Amino acid sequence: MKKNLLMWDETLFRDPEVFEIDYVPEQFNHRDAQIRELAFQVKPGLRGARPLNTICRGLPGTGKTTSVKKVFAEIEETTKKLVPVYINCQIDNTKFAIFSQIYRRVTGHPPPPSGTSFKQVFDAIARVLQREEQVLLVALDDANYLLYENEINQVLYPLLRSHEAYPGVRIGVVAIVSDMSVTLQTEVDARVASVFRPTEIYFPPYSEEEVHGILEERVLQGLYPNVIRAEMLDLVVEQTMKSGDLRVGIDLLKRAALNAEREARRSVEREDVCRAYEVSRYLHLAFSLRALKAEEREVLARIADMSARDDKEMNAGDVYRFVKEQVGGVSYTKFYEIIQKFDSMRLLNLHYRQGRGRTRLISLRYDPGRVLEHLGQEQSI
Repeated sequence: MKKNLLMWDETLFRDPEVFEIDYVPEQFNHRDAQIRELAFQVKPGLRGARPLNTICRGLPGTGKTTSVKKVFAEIEETTKKLVPVYINCQIDNTKFAIFSQIYRRVTGHPPPPSGTSFKQVFDAIARVLQREEQVLLVALDDANYLLYENEINQVLYPLLRSHEAYPGVRIGVVAIVSDMSVTLQTEVDARVASVFRPTEIYFPPYSEEEVHGILEERVLQGLYPNVIRAEMLDLVVEQTMKSGDLRVGIDLLKRAALNAEREARRSVEREDVCRAYEVSRYLHLAFSLRALKAEEREVLARIADMSARDDKEMNAGDVYRFVKEQVGGVSYTKFYEIIQKFDSMRLLNLHYRQGRGRTRLISLRYDPGRVLEHLGQEQSI
C-alpha cells in the first residue's frame, strides 16, 4: 500500500504553471481562424500605418485573451516599431490608470507618483511614439468594465484621435468583450464612433470534444503520468461543460490534483474532483469581486445579507432602504447605478414585475453565503 502513497517531498505536478489562469500555452488549438483574422487587423501597424480597430467578442473562457496575447508575443519577437500594450480593465478601469500602464510600457518606467496630469502623461507617450516612429496597439481586456463609470469614451477618444493633436502618431485598439449583452459599437458616443469603426471577431464556445482536447493537453504538460485517469478527465470535462467556462476546468484540474496530493495519493479520485468543483464553480464570482470598489463590495454584502434572510425576489426599494440603513450615504441614484453594474457583471438579476406600476426586482445569481465568503476573502487579501 505504501508504494501508492506520496512521500512528504513528492508532488503530482510536473509543471504547476500550466494550470494558472493567465498561462499562455505554446500549443494553442481551435482558434486558428480568429488568430489569423486578428493578425490581419494589426498587420498595417507593422508597416508604420494605424492598425485596424478590433473587437474580440465571446463568452468568458473562449480563448479571446490567450489569442490576443499570442499575437502580441509574436509582434514583440518580430519588431520594435509596433508596440503592443495589454491592459486588464478589471484591474485598471479608469482613464488615468490605463494611460499610466501605457506610459510604463512605452517609456520603460512608471509616471511620477503624484502631481502629474493626464495631459502630461499623454504628451510623454506621444513624444516617444513620434521620436521613435513607433505605432501603438492597445488591448483593452474586459473593455465592458469601462462602461460602468462611462470611462470607455474617456479612454478611446484620446487614443483614436491622437493624430489630430500629435501628427504622425498612430494608435490602434483591440477591445475584448465577454458580456454578450453589450454591443460596444453602440455604447460609445458619436465622436468616438466616427473613428472607432471596429471589425468584430467572434469566439464561439468550445465544443465538448475541444474542451476534452485542451484539458487533456494541460494534464499531459502539467501532471505526471496516471495522475488523472481517463474516467476522471471525463468527469472534469462534464463539470466544465456544465459551467460553460474553460477556465473552470483548468482550475478544477489543479484543485483536484492538490486534493489528492494532500491525501498523499498518487492519482485523483472522484471525491477530489467533486470537492474541487465546489470551489472552482465560483471562479467567475471570485474574478468579478476583484474588480469592485469598496463601496460596491459593501452594497453587495448587504444585498447578500438580505437575500440570506429571504431568498425570494427582493423589491429594489426594500433593498435600498436596507442598504442605506447598513451603509449610509448612498443615494438611490448611486444605488441603482451599482445594481445595474452588478446585473451587467452577472452577479445578480435585475428585472421588472408588472402590476400597479413597474416594480424592480433583485435576485442574486449566487448563494448569498458564498458571496459573503468570497467578499471576506477579498477583504483579507
